Amino acid sequence: MNAFPHALFISHGGGPLPLLGDPGHRQMVSCLQDIVASIPRPDAILVVSAHWEEQRPAITSGSKPTLIYDYSGFPPESYSIQYPCLGEPALAREVQRLLGNSGIDATLDETRGLDHSVFIPLKIMYPQADIPCVQLSLVNTLDPLVHIEMGNALRSLADRRVLIIGSGFSFHNLRAFFSADSADSRQHNDAFETWLQNTCSDRALPEQARREQLLNWSKAPGARFCHPREEHLLPLHVCYGAAQTACTQRYEVVIMNKKSSMYLW
Repeated sequence: MNAFPHALFISHGGGPLPLLGDPGHRQMVSCLQDIVASIPRPDAILVVSAHWEEQRPAITSGSKPTLIYDYSGFPPESYSIQYPCLGEPALAREVQRLLGNSGIDATLDETRGLDHSVFIPLKIMYPQADIPCVQLSLVNTLDPLVHIEMGNALRSLADRRVLIIGSGFSFHNLRAFFSADSADSRQHNDAFETWLQNTCSDRALPEQARREQLLNWSKAPGARFCHPREEHLLPLHVCYGAAQTACTQRYEVVIMNKKSSMYLW
């Protein structure tokens, strides 16, 4: 069996569309299913969500989390999706302790539910909802260094067979998703994806250089076109922080007509 992974960054797609049979999400759905088939089953999952930001890291600590349907304008069935996984308060407290040991003050939130960046991909990956799940917020400064340090603080979770999933999107320009495709948008998409894939997967790249590139991601070609705001990229920084090395596997997919990627460490 493969070694237990440190972390997995996924591109989670547009709202509930991956579960509604949308053709633009077929590659994403297939990729997530293939990833699950290739890695050991985790005992618990910690999801870093692009859709939750707080002044300091916050962690869901309820034993039976509800779902937050944090999207609008979709068919009625989108608001009756269920994913009845349990929470794991003990894991939430351990995440808080590990962050605190690294000087990162974190809070527990017993009442917050799981947003769509958690339950949509997990319903594809682990449809039986039989693995406990805890969600971790971003920090609203959106400082890449803070998020790499968060991941570094949590790297020992792999020893407990806790899978850290960074649930974001390697391309997240909402206007571009719903605008006519153009040579300019394709060029920006291609350039940033090439940079990101090379940065995450090039084993010849010295680790300090990889870290510096991720810290200065906004200087990459096409960066601000692909990420006008960086909240969907920063879960990747947490994943990298947990591993501090080149990814083990990268996955290239097209989602909603945009080149996207996922990374396993």
